[in-house]
Amino acid sequence: MFKQLEEINSRPSPFQFYTADELWTDEYTSKKMLEYHLNESNDLSSRNKDFIERSADWIISHFGVDANTRIADFGCGPGLYTTLFAETNADVTGIDFSERSIRYAREVADQKGLDISYFQQNYLEFETEEKFDLITMIFCDYCALSPSQRKTLLGKFRKFLKSGGSILLDVHSLNTFNNREVSATCERNQLNNFWAPGDYYGFLNTFKYDKEKVTLDKYTIIEESRTRVVYNWLQYFSRESLREEFEENGFKAEEFYSDVAGAAISPESSDIAIVAKESNDT
Repeated sequence: MFKQLEEINSRPSPFQFYTADELWTDEYTSKKMLEYHLNESNDLSSRNKDFIERSADWIISHFGVDANTRIADFGCGPGLYTTLFAETNADVTGIDFSERSIRYAREVADQKGLDISYFQQNYLEFETEEKFDLITMIFCDYCALSPSQRKTLLGKFRKFLKSGGSILLDVHSLNTFNNREVSATCERNQLNNFWAPGDYYGFLNTFKYDKEKVTLDKYTIIEESRTRVVYNWLQYFSRESLREEFEENGFKAEEFYSDVAGAAISPESSDIAIVAKESNDT
C-alpha cells in the first residue's frame, strides 16, 4: 500500500505521459464527456451556449465567413461550432478524437440538412489535400499538447492553410496559471461517478511546474478490478510567449483578444485568443 501511495503522489516530468485516449475512447468516460459538452449551462467541457453563439457570430463576422469560405475546426467535439459555421453555407470540416462526439455531430448535421465533413481521428495525425481559409481550435485545446505536439500541429496548419488564410485559437494565460494551486485529494466516486459507473476511489494530484508554466491534474482511479491514471496537462502562455511560439513555426501574430468572441485583451485576461497568418518570411 505504501508503494502504491508513493506512486499516486509521484510527480512526473512535464508532458512525460499522454493519456488523451482515456478520456476520448473509453466507452463510459466518452459518454460522460459528451454529456458535459451538451450541458448548455456550464463551461466544463465546452463553453456555455450563450457564449458559443456569441463567439460563432463574432467569428463569422470577423472573418467574413460565407458560402465561399472553407473552415476546419480541430477538436470540434459534438459540432457546437461547426454546425453554426455550416449554417452560413460555408464548407466546413470537423476533426475530433471521440467517436461518440463525431457520431453526435453527424446526427445533428443530418437533422439540419447540413453538409459537414467529419473525421473521427487524432488531429495530430490528420492529413488532407484540402486548403482552408480559416482553421480554428477552440476551448484551449492547444494548451493540452506538449511542445513537440504543438510544433507538429502548427506544421500541419501551415500545410493546410490557404495563402492569406487565418488561424484562430485560444490558450490559458499566466493569470490562470498563477491562480492554480498545488493540491492532493481523494474522493469516493470522484466527480459524481465520472470515471466509472461502479464504486471507485479517485485521487487527484495537482502539480505546478513554475519554470515551464505547466500544470498537471493527475487522476488515479482505483476500481476493484483495475487502476488507471489519467494525465491532464495544461500549458499557459503570455502574449509574448504565444507570439514567439507562432513565429518560430512560420506564423505571424496578427491580433490578440481576451477570448474567441473578440473581447479586448487586458493584463487581467484569464485566456488569450490569437489570430495568426503564415509569415511572409518563410
